[in-house]
Amino acid sequence: MKRQVFNPYLPSYEYIPDGEPHIFNGRLYIYGSHDRFGAGFFCDNDYVLWSTPVDDLSDWTYHGIIYKKEQDPLNVIEKNPLFAPDVTQGSDGRYYLYYCPCNTRSIGVAVSDTPEGPFEFLNHVQYENKKLLGQNEYDPYPFDPAVLHEENKTYLYIGFAPDLSWDFMEKEFGSIPLSSGPYVSELDEDMYTCTRPSKIEILNCEDKGHDFFEAASIRKFDDTYYFIYSSWNSHELCYATGKDPKGPFTYQGILHDNGDIGIRKENDRVSYTGNNHSSLIRIKDSYYIFGHRQTNYSAYARQGIAEKIERRPDGTFKQAELTSCGLNDTYLIPEGTYGACIACHLTAKDGASHYIDQCDEDFKLNNPAFSQDGEDREKDPDQYIKNMRDGSTCGFKYFSYKKELRIDVTTRGEEGSLEVRTSLHGPILCHIPLEQGSTYHRSKTVSFELDVQEKFPLYFTYRGNGYIDLLEFTLS
Repeated sequence: MKRQVFNPYLPSYEYIPDGEPHIFNGRLYIYGSHDRFGAGFFCDNDYVLWSTPVDDLSDWTYHGIIYKKEQDPLNVIEKNPLFAPDVTQGSDGRYYLYYCPCNTRSIGVAVSDTPEGPFEFLNHVQYENKKLLGQNEYDPYPFDPAVLHEENKTYLYIGFAPDLSWDFMEKEFGSIPLSSGPYVSELDEDMYTCTRPSKIEILNCEDKGHDFFEAASIRKFDDTYYFIYSSWNSHELCYATGKDPKGPFTYQGILHDNGDIGIRKENDRVSYTGNNHSSLIRIKDSYYIFGHRQTNYSAYARQGIAEKIERRPDGTFKQAELTSCGLNDTYLIPEGTYGACIACHLTAKDGASHYIDQCDEDFKLNNPAFSQDGEDREKDPDQYIKNMRDGSTCGFKYFSYKKELRIDVTTRGEEGSLEVRTSLHGPILCHIPLEQGSTYHRSKTVSFELDVQEKFPLYFTYRGNGYIDLLEFTLS
């Protein structure tokens, strides 16, 4: 790689959740929603696109806006948010973008001659009688489309399994039909005329929390189809497998959890959680799971993260652990300056919690969060960890082995110290003293020996009577 790559894998000012990874012409593309930092709802920005060569997952290129809200004829005036999209290449070689504008009860289709776009509106997914999918009483809610094209057939996956809080759902999404759960439909050669959707059966899912809720995604590896979705637990991506693209699928487990729930014996969060949506990709002989994390005390400022994931000989996957190195494919070098925003562990003294929408002022006062100064898409300064109070902990995984480590940090805020550990509940290896200041300043350097064999994480716990913002740390 030209450089190391971290989580989040895109620049820290970029907020692209719901990322569907696809490989076209030797490049990995991320088609996702586009949140706006500071917004009061999901997906407030137009679709943009990033890609990187499959041979170098650190070399990301920004392709700009590929589709605007008002390009959809049903969305010209309201300019409602465009929820999670997906893309496939049709039999004609062109690229088809499927998306759901909020409050329209429709699935839009746009097309481009290249995977980079820009995309132009083609039509809405509809039946032969021209009635739009989502406009009939028996239709499932047209939400979070996923698409698979193979052997001249195209399958469209949609669905939503709303909570019983109907008042909330109507307020946020408009009136919804009673047909809940995941559905699949076939598309004609025109890529928008559909058959009546059939419900997808997911077998052997005994825990209600792991049932389908939203965020359908579909992949095929070898002769097996993988139906990926966000569960009722919301913060996790589950999957089920089958031999037919229409199912039935058999539940297999969790691929990714943005709080690492399920990884450790303790079933608590290592970071603040929220909804999750993304998918699997195979790059050469390796597999990666994409997801997203929450920032800024809000469910509406999400960033893409990705992890290498182990596929077992029987075709099932082992749940991926949250790390700071993600797509780097190896441990981070224990030298140089690292942004605090690549932390994969972030908790207050009493742990972390789940974001539903915007957190209240009491919560913001007592909990840390990833944040930034300035407005949306301002590149300088980068993200930082905001408001670390006494007992707040951030963690970074993993660094390659080094016998002795020298470390300093850049902070602003109150005086105090940072306890440094290489395991969450392990011994304190050193204290980094912090001075009070309203602008960022660098601490003195401290050193300690490492008692590890191959790799190590770093944990910083703040001790003090006020707060600090942590911008970065330097290792040598």
